[in-house]
Amino acid sequence: MLATTVHTAFGNIGHLLVIISFVASIVAAFAYGKAASTDNLSDNSWLKFGRYSFWIHGTAVLGTAVTLFLIIYNNYFEYHYAWSHASKDLPVHYMIACFWEGQEGSFLIWSVWNALLGFVLIKTNKKWEAPVMTVFAAVQAFLASMILGVVIGDFKLGSSPFLLLRDVVSDPVFLINPNFIPEDGTGLNPLLQNYWMVIHPPMTFLGFALTLIPFSFCIAGLWRRDFKDWIRPALPWTIFGGVILGTAIIMGAYWAYETLNFGGYWNWDPVENAVYIPWLILIASMHTMIIFKKNDTALKTSIVLVISTFILILYATFLTRSGILGDTSVHSFTDLGLSGQLLIYLFFFIIASIFIAARVWKELPTSEQEATAYSREFWIFIGALVLCLMSFQVLIPTSFPVINKIVELFGGYSSLAPPTNQVEFYSKWQVWFGIGIALLSGTGQFFFWKKMDKDKLKNAITFPILISLMLSALVFVLEDIYNPVYIVVLVAGMYSVVSNFKIMIDLVKSGSYKLTGGSIAHIGIAMMLVGIMFSEGYSQVISKNTTIISREFTEEQNSDNVVLFLNDPKPMAGYSLLYKSEGMKAEGIPGYVKKSHLDDTEDPHYKITRVNISSEGKQYAEAGDTLYFRVPENTYHEIEYTSLSSGKKFTLYPRIQQNENMGGRVQSPSIKKYWNRDVYTFVQLEADFDDEFTEWSEKEIIKVMPGERFFINDYVANFKGLERIPSVNFVDVGPNDAAVQANIEVLIEDNQKLLLEPKFVIKDNNLARPAELNQEIASRITLENINPEDGSVELGIETTQKDWIILQAIEKPQINILWIGTIIMIFGFIVATRRRYIEFMKMRDKGLA
Repeated sequence: MLATTVHTAFGNIGHLLVIISFVASIVAAFAYGKAASTDNLSDNSWLKFGRYSFWIHGTAVLGTAVTLFLIIYNNYFEYHYAWSHASKDLPVHYMIACFWEGQEGSFLIWSVWNALLGFVLIKTNKKWEAPVMTVFAAVQAFLASMILGVVIGDFKLGSSPFLLLRDVVSDPVFLINPNFIPEDGTGLNPLLQNYWMVIHPPMTFLGFALTLIPFSFCIAGLWRRDFKDWIRPALPWTIFGGVILGTAIIMGAYWAYETLNFGGYWNWDPVENAVYIPWLILIASMHTMIIFKKNDTALKTSIVLVISTFILILYATFLTRSGILGDTSVHSFTDLGLSGQLLIYLFFFIIASIFIAARVWKELPTSEQEATAYSREFWIFIGALVLCLMSFQVLIPTSFPVINKIVELFGGYSSLAPPTNQVEFYSKWQVWFGIGIALLSGTGQFFFWKKMDKDKLKNAITFPILISLMLSALVFVLEDIYNPVYIVVLVAGMYSVVSNFKIMIDLVKSGSYKLTGGSIAHIGIAMMLVGIMFSEGYSQVISKNTTIISREFTEEQNSDNVVLFLNDPKPMAGYSLLYKSEGMKAEGIPGYVKKSHLDDTEDPHYKITRVNISSEGKQYAEAGDTLYFRVPENTYHEIEYTSLSSGKKFTLYPRIQQNENMGGRVQSPSIKKYWNRDVYTFVQLEADFDDEFTEWSEKEIIKVMPGERFFINDYVANFKGLERIPSVNFVDVGPNDAAVQANIEVLIEDNQKLLLEPKFVIKDNNLARPAELNQEIASRITLENINPEDGSVELGIETTQKDWIILQAIEKPQINILWIGTIIMIFGFIVATRRRYIEFMKMRDKGLA
């Protein structure tokens, strides 16, 4: 496409806004720093200057985000970012997802959240505004630098999302026409065109942004030597950050569960680990901060954990965006040349934090009170320690690529490799940490509300222990649990649920329902542990096979998959499976349209239907209509399950996606959900009749008359006659050319009719007989000759093996316990956040916070 206008104004505005946000953040950091350092409280000129500067910065950040979205929304493909991530066929909600698909957009959405949270803090925390906003503005300066895109010689500061395509891509077309604009963009990765990907990334970056608030309060408290009071305003934000980041992690897990085909929701991928690690430390810091509020202990621990949480967020950013995980993770970003800048960002805050903390470390108050085994401080501290160990066990192997690079930097050689079976490696350790958390959360809650001694503790836990043992024994019998580790998991999880439920009921009875957040959250976490144990530990492949599918398959692949031939039922684990068709999803039409009913056009997003399309008595399209397919990469396979015992049926539509960004084919499951289990089904492999290795029979030539019936691969067919056509394969037929097609109707299963249209073309004195290939009847038909004297035609028929798929089905028992537990955990966090924030507001209004 030759453009008449390149919309350079948007890029110029975007660049200008980034520069303004960068400069304003530095000015705000300086001004707020001066205000925080002054002893003259009556002179607030620096404070006002810092406040105005941050408002300018935040407004510029929001303006930058709006500008980038407008470039994407308006399909300005002259910009590299829009061309790389967007396309004309995307609906608005996926255009929003395009915004943060790239590195620059992800840094920008992170900066947007920080700016908005900064506005809130300015309004709600006057006492802490100057020192807290100094830290905020400094962080924002670093984030703004990541999208600054300034290049001076070989020095590059940031990567701008406002670069024109001609300035990034070396293509001769730009030498011929500098204003060339592509017709369309490369589009959003089809795998990310999922509603979870619209909300999961911004939720993750909101979680990242929220970790900055307790970090800023902590640094402010150390800086101002106000060692204790920072905890009160920081705690509600810490809890809120815990729920947001935790929710984001679960969203990502659920997206993986319904989109990817590794058979679960958590694969211990390094990028998954990079977010999981700081979340664990965040939860640990929340608990130690609660200890300090109750009793003047664990202040130093809280400081270390709060700082570590933010540093680990920066480390996660480095891991996922430096390209260092490129060989170990399918999720990591490629390196945009920002590795050095990310390292500077990371080390600046590590060194600054250590310096500020070390400067006053000896001055930090400590409690002389010794924590006994019957104190809440002891139990919460042990719980925080277990969380830290959980994090550390994942951190070290995940960091192997970084360790290798560090060793190489100093002239050594290191070949530390991630575990080959990462799920087994991490899970065998994490399960015991999970057991410890369940036992501690079940017992520690009793200490939280009452003073305990040996006898009181025995009386408090006797009832929960007995009830949990009885319930666990019942579950052992009903679910046939014999694995010793899983028995311990179930008992620990059940004990935590029962204990926290008892505490919650006691609090509600006493009218203290506002205090129930902790017990509710712990119930949810314990249920998640039990749900994970059932759904992963007792997940079983039900598509068992005793025959060899392929000599090229491993023994496991041969035994865990079944071959289904089209319309040929096959028994499997109490079901009869029937592969009925493969289809595509057309916009505005319910269900899926059979691929055999569709003809291609020049645009893969548009196809022409050969038949009328109806659903539940309503007609949605007529033969010859053009249908729109938003994601033509997707093919859905219709699999009908019939219970052999009850005769009940359900249908699943597992998907195969042609996705070059992900290395070719990507399989996605289709899931039948029951109250007590999921049947998780995906297609491992499908027949490809265009494959060069497909073996076809020798071509058989038959002569048929209009209206005559004949057989194609054992299917009854009827030659309806010939028809002149105006174009073939999107090429018009000229006045001196000729093109006809034979209309053949084939009767297939369930009295359905299939249309075949082999063609005979004379174009520019050249003869062509394009074959009509149809996978449903495993046949390839050509119109070999036309006999004008009697109206007959000669058809060439080749056949091959019936259409097939290789399918795997997995049963995941009690997985809903995990999802329900997640919702309960989130609700508990919200209750706790509300309570802590109300406490802070009351103390702030009294001038005490």
